[in-house]
Amino acid sequence: MLISVGCGKRKPPLPPMERNNQRVEVRGVQKGEQVTLMWTLPPRNASDKSLLRIARVDIYRLTERLTEPLTLTEEEFASRSTLIASLPVTDMDFAKKQSIFIDTLEFTGQAARLRYSIRFVNDAGQKASFSNFFLIEPTSRVAGSPKNLTARLTQESVILQWQPPSANVDNSAPANILGYNIYRTNESGEISLLNSKIVNNEEFSDMLFEFDINYQYFVRALSLGANGEPIESADSQLFEILPRDVFAPSPPTAITIAAAPNNLSIFFAVNPESDIAGYQIYRSTNSLQPKSEWQLLNSGLLLTNTFQDSKVESGKTYFYYLRAVDKAGNISQPSEVFFETAP
Repeated sequence: MLISVGCGKRKPPLPPMERNNQRVEVRGVQKGEQVTLMWTLPPRNASDKSLLRIARVDIYRLTERLTEPLTLTEEEFASRSTLIASLPVTDMDFAKKQSIFIDTLEFTGQAARLRYSIRFVNDAGQKASFSNFFLIEPTSRVAGSPKNLTARLTQESVILQWQPPSANVDNSAPANILGYNIYRTNESGEISLLNSKIVNNEEFSDMLFEFDINYQYFVRALSLGANGEPIESADSQLFEILPRDVFAPSPPTAITIAAAPNNLSIFFAVNPESDIAGYQIYRSTNSLQPKSEWQLLNSGLLLTNTFQDSKVESGKTYFYYLRAVDKAGNISQPSEVFFETAP
């Protein structure tokens, strides 16, 4: 694959210039048709007057044949490389510390290797030494981005679905797809990889979400790279969702009554939902009375799965039903009606 890259100017030879001693380590990764370079800005050192403020970052690239030697001197790199970008460094960049640059490639058929390096330039125009060399052999057979990402909410999970890309970034088909990685961004901007292993179909259930937190999801396809390693595609479009708990719990079940003089003891199974706040218990002496008119026996939510009804009269039959209430205030349907005659 011959790589045609964005425009840059080859610099004419320059006379020697005094260098400052600030150096950086650069790393990178291919995603789709892009190579993303990353580096960390050094902390400012106001006490060292020999270190002037970093004004910009110069980014260089050299396109090499795969048969060329891996080793290269700084002088050789300086004479052969192309300056592809000069990025100003702002106070915000120092606050973030992590900086990136994205180099978009165009693939035309012949294999090649890219060698990147960056260097700092300070306010006085002094250039630092080159960073390490980051070498990469980009592959053109990287799948395009997944399409039409959607999500639907259940009480247990956010279910994501999408469509696979139809071609690779060089327009060859079919798309080279190993599987997918699924990512989620929270309100703080933190990005999390959700899957512990490659997802092999176009659906994923996020069961670790929380209600009332705004999330953004995106998906990347995985392709087999030139050296056998998986390479991610560019991001799918974002899908944003604010999950609201509008799901009523199930009605209480397995209800029994133990009768004793002046007391009916009610027992029932704890609800299976994890967000149950408590229970309501209703009573009537007329089973045909509309349930909305039954007497609510507990003023606050019942926090246990037992209840003692001591306000009963001997020989009278009492009818009961229960409702479960979750932490979002959702109320279940009534349980089955159960009854007992007080002894």
